[in-house]
Amino acid sequence: MTTDLLASVKEEKIIAIFRGIAKDNGEQTAKALAAGGISFLEITLNTDGALDLIDELKGKFGGHLHIGAGTVLNLAMAKDAISAGAEYIISPNLDEKVLSFGLEQGIEVWPGTMTPTEIVRAYELGASAVKVFPIGSLGINYIKDLRAPLNHIPMIATGGVNLDNIQEVLRYGAAAVGLGGNLVDKRLIEKGDFEQITKLASAYCELARGVAING
Repeated sequence: MTTDLLASVKEEKIIAIFRGIAKDNGEQTAKALAAGGISFLEITLNTDGALDLIDELKGKFGGHLHIGAGTVLNLAMAKDAISAGAEYIISPNLDEKVLSFGLEQGIEVWPGTMTPTEIVRAYELGASAVKVFPIGSLGINYIKDLRAPLNHIPMIATGGVNLDNIQEVLRYGAAAVGLGGNLVDKRLIEKGDFEQITKLASAYCELARGVAING
């Protein structure tokens, strides 16, 4: 199952993750990422003011950035995220109620999975893609191993992806990657060095473009 949003993710290959970014820095950070070529932004709900930030950034960057909600752990959080304007939902866990609700609302839900059983279950329930997490602990070879029997299921690799391994992760079959602190660097943001954020985004996007689109 391929949706328009999933097709865009597979083309762009990168989802930038806002976690713990101060609301006052939200607009500048989003602008810096967009200037570097990023078009998917996930705002985690364990970020202070996350719902307001989703609403604000949707209003300011709605035509240029796809704004979604991350760390959506349960149905109540999913409802709040969608009400705030989230275009998609990403979770670290597989909550079947969240997935069902998203499908009912016409909103993509890419749930967090680790085992083959979770991955297949999520896909059978209607997820167009799954988040495989935490790759930093599992190792990037894990994507390659999963893709051998499950290459029909799009996987978004998250956790531990960096400039040194992003191309390998994508070549191993990840449809896209989620990038948190290695791209959305809080130290740079707190210093106001948004130019460096743009340079990082450009570097990641250039590397991602050098890898053929995966299934």
